[in-house]
Amino acid sequence: MAKRVLMVLTSHDIMGLSGKKTGNWFDEIATPYYTFKERGFDVVIASPKGGAAPIDPFSFDPAFTTANTDRFEKDASAQRAVANTLKLSDVNYHDFDGAFFPGGYGQLWDLASDSLAIKMIEDLIAANTPVAMVCHAPAILRDTKKPNGEPLVKGLNVTGFTDAEDIELDLSRHLLFSLEKALIANGGNFIRSEANWNANVVEDGALITGQNPASAAPIAEVLANRLG
Repeated sequence: MAKRVLMVLTSHDIMGLSGKKTGNWFDEIATPYYTFKERGFDVVIASPKGGAAPIDPFSFDPAFTTANTDRFEKDASAQRAVANTLKLSDVNYHDFDGAFFPGGYGQLWDLASDSLAIKMIEDLIAANTPVAMVCHAPAILRDTKKPNGEPLVKGLNVTGFTDAEDIELDLSRHLLFSLEKALIANGGNFIRSEANWNANVVEDGALITGQNPASAAPIAEVLANRLG
């Protein structure tokens, strides 16, 4: 049977009180989606609210689009999947061989405090089922715990969108919390690339984290290789 990957997207589309539109980063959906599909995996897309998952308008800028985002926009099946995501509470995540969390700023407002998403990550990691998270998605690790009650990331090598990258975009003042500071405060060994925007993927056991949009392709390959 084909391996199954659960892709979990944010349902949130506003960046705090700023009024700025946000959501999921387009290429962090599109490139992993095709990486998994081309390996013959079944991809199921879910979100906290279900239905249409918002795409960050900024990620449609030509500076950030790719051959995969262009392909995704012309792919009726892919478009339907994002427009009709399953409600996360209706999905049995134990039925999947791996999970993938694309990034986007919306994740800080819904998934980072979503008790089901948190429990899902805790359960999958405890079962040694690979969980890959890129860009701002590792923010969801803020409240995850080990079975002994310690922070899940304590003692683990992790990465995610850095404070320096948020500052460069002049967005840090709008954010609910700092991903980087939260993971470090929880005892994670936070590993940054040598320069902003360079691809950086960090593996530690079943947890796979990627730093930024440039990390979308390599982190998808890592998860696909894990699933074989």
